[in-house]
Amino acid sequence: MTSSSKPWEHAKASGSEEDPLAARFVASLDYDKRLYKHDIRGSKAHAAMLEKVGLITPEDLSAINAGLDEIEQEINEQGEAWPGWKVELEDVHMCVEAALIEKAGDAGRKLHTGRSRNDQVALDLKLWTDEAIAVVLKKIDEVITSFIDLADQYGDIVMPSYTHLQRAQPIVVGGEVFAWVNALARSAQRFYMTHEHRLSNPLGSGAIAGSSLPIDRAMTTEWLDDLTFPTANAIDATASRDIALDFAYALTMTSMWLSRWAEQWIIYATTEFGFITLADTYTTGSSMMPQKQNPDMLELVRGKTGQVYGSLIALLTMCKGLTVGYNRDLQEDKRHLFAAYDAVCDCLDMAAGIVRTTTFNEARIKAGLDKGYLDATSLAEYLVTKGVPFRTAHQIVGRVVGLCEERGVGMLKKLAVADFNAVCNEYNAGDAVGEDVYDWLGPENVVKRYQSAGNAGVSGFEAQLKAWKERLESD
Repeated sequence: MTSSSKPWEHAKASGSEEDPLAARFVASLDYDKRLYKHDIRGSKAHAAMLEKVGLITPEDLSAINAGLDEIEQEINEQGEAWPGWKVELEDVHMCVEAALIEKAGDAGRKLHTGRSRNDQVALDLKLWTDEAIAVVLKKIDEVITSFIDLADQYGDIVMPSYTHLQRAQPIVVGGEVFAWVNALARSAQRFYMTHEHRLSNPLGSGAIAGSSLPIDRAMTTEWLDDLTFPTANAIDATASRDIALDFAYALTMTSMWLSRWAEQWIIYATTEFGFITLADTYTTGSSMMPQKQNPDMLELVRGKTGQVYGSLIALLTMCKGLTVGYNRDLQEDKRHLFAAYDAVCDCLDMAAGIVRTTTFNEARIKAGLDKGYLDATSLAEYLVTKGVPFRTAHQIVGRVVGLCEERGVGMLKKLAVADFNAVCNEYNAGDAVGEDVYDWLGPENVVKRYQSAGNAGVSGFEAQLKAWKERLESD
């Protein structure tokens, strides 16, 4: 009878390595090797605890630490070429352990005392996620800073806003820029919340039920100073992938907002709009049409969102219906989480570069600013200040717009006061309009009149710019 070469399959007559497909099918090494530093860090904390409670000797601990240090240095230097990566060992945990045993002998064989790959990977995932969150937050800050610099440069340009992709009210560029800033700030907050949720330490939970050995999980947690307390339940600790789902959701929401921004700027960069000009670095040509400058980078930011959404759905589906204990399905979590993380990091880097190098075309925007009756709502609000109920004012302005269309004048400010009042009288509002109405008309006047907190006109933009600059300085 031949036994498996895998140290966790000695109860079997043969191992999964007998079939190359089976060996490859159960392996996660192609994507989980990026956890090697976190795995080594957890192993050092576990070994230190084992020595303190008397389950290994000081000499064992010294050999384990020396071996793990050597392995980490080798992987740092050799990366994918490290000879310890062996697919038959399935994952990063067993590759590191096998290399340690080669270097430290029996001391290496003692390291797995009181733990399982189940709690080991749960810990590694938490440590990696903590590090990944810090990376994403830094990248979001870079995009936000780029937007603030853009607002500082172009923020007071008057432009149309859009609902249903139809012209709505006039705003300033800075008003829209800070919409993206606030959306990204909320994205950052989701990552902070995910960070708070991952403070518990699963190491020492074992395969599912804990250990009869006198391990000290509080001691291990203390050495893993990013974590603050041991998980309360061994079954939940090894079965849960909440940290992966929370992180994937935060990545998904970030990707969604980047996609909406990309779509907006793809439209703005068209010949029909011409609101912005993208730097040549962030456009590509056509293989057939020599004149083209396509916004491919923005399109890919938009397109990669589908991949990120897919990762979240894959994780949710993977966890659906699992019994409350470790199941091998959970091995696939990292494949999806790492893919979403990589995609969002690339998109954030790309967004920062695009925002930093984009110019707003003020002359082009201004040339079409009087189209679409952007000041219609302002006229209705003017009538409200004259005592006209808003619903009546709304009807009056609708009729006034129709009058402009009938006469072919295209702008409210081209009507005479008498014209306004003639319509007002149709709705029993009397002569509500005076010469001061022209101070309320025209996009440039409207953006100066907005008063409500957070408005997208001059006062709102200036307040948000000041607040964000102060925030960045304090950070």
